[in-house]
Amino acid sequence: MLVLLPLAGGITPATHPASKNSLIPPRRRILVVSAADSNIFPSFIPKQVEKVKDLHAQKMASRMQQLPVQLSGLNKPILSSCVRPIVLAKTNPLVLLHGFDSSCLEWRYTLPLLEDANLEAWVVDILGWGFSDLESRPACTVVSKREHLYQFWKSYIKRPMILVGPSLGAAVAIDFAVNHPEAVDKLILIDASVYAEGTGNLSKLPKVVAYAGVYFLKSFLLRFYATNLTFNGIPFDTCLDWSHIGRLHCLLPWWVDTTVTFMNSGGYNVRNLIKQVKHETLIIWGEDDQIVDNRLAVRLHCELANAILRQIPDCGHIPHVEKPKDAAKLIMEFVKAESLVLTR
Repeated sequence: MLVLLPLAGGITPATHPASKNSLIPPRRRILVVSAADSNIFPSFIPKQVEKVKDLHAQKMASRMQQLPVQLSGLNKPILSSCVRPIVLAKTNPLVLLHGFDSSCLEWRYTLPLLEDANLEAWVVDILGWGFSDLESRPACTVVSKREHLYQFWKSYIKRPMILVGPSLGAAVAIDFAVNHPEAVDKLILIDASVYAEGTGNLSKLPKVVAYAGVYFLKSFLLRFYATNLTFNGIPFDTCLDWSHIGRLHCLLPWWVDTTVTFMNSGGYNVRNLIKQVKHETLIIWGEDDQIVDNRLAVRLHCELANAILRQIPDCGHIPHVEKPKDAAKLIMEFVKAESLVLTR
């Protein structure tokens, strides 16, 4: 019996896991899903996605779904945006977060490589960012973001995960791992932004000023500048397209309100939690990161109880976008090490 897997290169036939001649490793089984047309996008994504030229972003956007997640104090569940795995494994799954004010689309290049290696990987939008339906304007504080991720995990993942957090997503991952250690198997922190003292003085701004600042954050010119700063020497056309991709979720009607809520809440301050992390951790860092000082990678490595540090040369702040093959290789090696232990 054959099943069809919509992998990065298109539709690939694979032998059913029940077959004696299965091409799938014995500890893995495949979830059968239908292939998504890269030109058909979910209705909850702003129509400007049709202008995106990046084929990987198109394919990723076409795979996105919204799953209901119930939070305390809300009458209705939040329809939470994510990309579900096409591979189900008996080993613990990867759960890929994103950075500050970003979305699942951040993983458009690396996710297909992880799936080609038969790794189970979820991509989850952090509450307040991405493409979740936030019409009810829920609180988007650190506590609510943590609860949202926990309820998502409890409802759909249901076993310890290898939690991957890039940039500010690393602070989300550390905060979650310390508060819900039973839900986390291992951590992978990528160019981790974990030493900032939250949103600092921004939390004290008058609302009028805060809203003005957030509207500026939404501007295409600022997004273009930030993209150019984040990545090393990318062509102008690529920078233009990536800026559109990075700004797409900002076009949702609740984005301004939820961003101001987060800013006023004080944001993430996890520096005192780092030494409480007991999980085995992989730290990945772009050697040419222009956003977070490279020396903080060494500091983080020293402060975590059980961590290894791997640096990627000629790479900036977001390796899984800029150097996806290198990032995927490091992630796969870290995950495969666990698989080898389980199969002995």
